[in-house]
Amino acid sequence: MITIFGPAGSGKSLQGQLLAEKYGWKWLSVGQLLRDQNDAAITEKQERGELFDDEFVTKLMHDTLVELETAGKKVILDGYPRNLAQAEWIDKNGDIKKIEGVVVLEVAEEELWKRLEGRGRSDDTRDAVKRRWEIFEQNIYSILPLIEANNVKITTLDGAGTVEEVTARIEAVLSDWGILDAATIIGSEERDGVEKSYGE
Repeated sequence: MITIFGPAGSGKSLQGQLLAEKYGWKWLSVGQLLRDQNDAAITEKQERGELFDDEFVTKLMHDTLVELETAGKKVILDGYPRNLAQAEWIDKNGDIKKIEGVVVLEVAEEELWKRLEGRGRSDDTRDAVKRRWEIFEQNIYSILPLIEANNVKITTLDGAGTVEEVTARIEAVLSDWGILDAATIIGSEERDGVEKSYGE
């Protein structure tokens, strides 16, 4: 299991989905998991933009991770845990021990804005995005020390460039960690001929 962190516009979700598709892994984000519950109350709360209780989220993620582990699925976590409370919960309950490595994508603010403008989401206003960046910065600096204290490998990568260039950087790190081998990467490249870009 690995986690990809990054601010809004960094491409962490896109990279996680691409890697999951290429290698038959499971991409797992809190937002998508909540949507997959098909629960009217949860959907209504999401549509109102309300936050969910950390304990509710972590327990839901925990149960899902147990199911995937039982099924033998490797997991890519999308920006999870999101805050210190969630990190402390997964530390206390053992999920943090399952994380093999963490990739943090760094992208210059100017490039982040270009990507966000390209995807055209209504909630990507300047004020809203800046607030999300601030929250991400606050959370990441409290989360990483706790993860690192559990001897989890953490690497910060340049998230600038084409989608394919960033994917290759992540794959190189995963190869260094022993999560991917060269033959697996080469085989996946032969199958993957679709050009992808941010903002789609």
